[in-house]
Amino acid sequence: MKHPTIRPRDAATLALVRHDGGRARVLMGQRGKEQAFMPERYVFPGGGVEVCDRYVHPAGEMRDNVALRLSRSCTPARARSLAAAAIRETFEETGLMLAAPSAAPRGKVRAEWRGFHEQGLAPALDKLDYIFRAVTPPGSPRRFNARFFMAFADDLHGEIAGNGELHNIAWVPISEALEMHIPRITSVVLGEIDRLLQDPAPREAAKTTPFVRRVGRKYILDAE
Repeated sequence: MKHPTIRPRDAATLALVRHDGGRARVLMGQRGKEQAFMPERYVFPGGGVEVCDRYVHPAGEMRDNVALRLSRSCTPARARSLAAAAIRETFEETGLMLAAPSAAPRGKVRAEWRGFHEQGLAPALDKLDYIFRAVTPPGSPRRFNARFFMAFADDLHGEIAGNGELHNIAWVPISEALEMHIPRITSVVLGEIDRLLQDPAPREAAKTTPFVRRVGRKYILDAE
């Protein structure tokens, strides 16, 4: 069913990677069948940017290279909110915090971030790598201008216990994740993750980020 063309909403997704005996696994969860957008598909945690993401008190700010590449498609302030949204959504949907020890911030703390600070932690924006951008095609019931981040399990705190939005949350080998019921864009990003894990070049030297969008009936993969 086609839907009226709507403006894509800024969103952030976090692909978490864990190494088990030299084998890379990614954290995946299944969306509920009642959800309008990609029901029953296996995805990375993520979601739309919220007002609270402006007011994050991080343990570390984004690395310069990440902030620079991210800011090519939005303002620096929006880039920071996107990074914060990736961490917040992951915590809400999986119970896992990409965080580091930090003193309690001064001033008011938004409710969405209290779970971090109550444990003496704060979101670790500096642990994020920006690896992909994709825009949902026109005609979808929901449209997102999605930025995909990657981080590693070594920097996580907490145990898997989500808010119910994702089910069957588990660490899955990349090869097996590609065989699951996943959106097309997730398979593309999984391929990029696999490539990055095998590439010895330092990420601080990355100059561009892959970007996919649909033009007419064709999907265009570019770099920005």
